[in-house]
Amino acid sequence: MRIAYIDPASGSMLLQIILGGLAAVAVAFKMWWRRLLRLLHIRTAEDDEPVEEPAAQIDEAEALDPVREPAGKR
Repeated sequence: MRIAYIDPASGSMLLQIILGGLAAVAVAFKMWWRRLLRLLHIRTAEDDEPVEEPAAQIDEAEALDPVREPAGKR
């Protein structure tokens, strides 16, 4: 005798809720861990910021051709 039944749509929704909750817990833990490391002076705020490298110069020969309008339409 089967008392409960979960159809595929409900099962998929339940799986998404569980996975979304796990992702939220992981992000919250990551934020909490970084705050704890800063509080204990193990890591500074500057360590968390990514280092930006200067953008490479693009030669005109490497650039894409501009989009041209079809002939006869002006």
